[in-house]
Amino acid sequence: MMSSPSLEQIKTFTPLELQELINALLDEVLKTGNPLEISRDGQLFQILPLEHLESDNKLDDLEPHPEVYVGDPDDLVNISWEHELSLDLP
Repeated sequence: MMSSPSLEQIKTFTPLELQELINALLDEVLKTGNPLEISRDGQLFQILPLEHLESDNKLDDLEPHPEVYVGDPDDLVNISWEHELSLDLP
């Protein structure tokens, strides 16, 4: 049997306040791209922007980090690693 919440636990909203709260939560999902999770009766639901589902390539979701390598990327092609290689195995 489910117990009723106490009066201290009950939050009161007008329909307009509830609509504004939902809109604020949806705006946050759009701004951050992070899904909103809703739990009801042991089931978990997610609200997320549809663009997350439309992407066929997961690499498209990666954010660029140009600060990781500073320099000309073409220089990486010509790096010689032979001096690092040791074929003297025990």
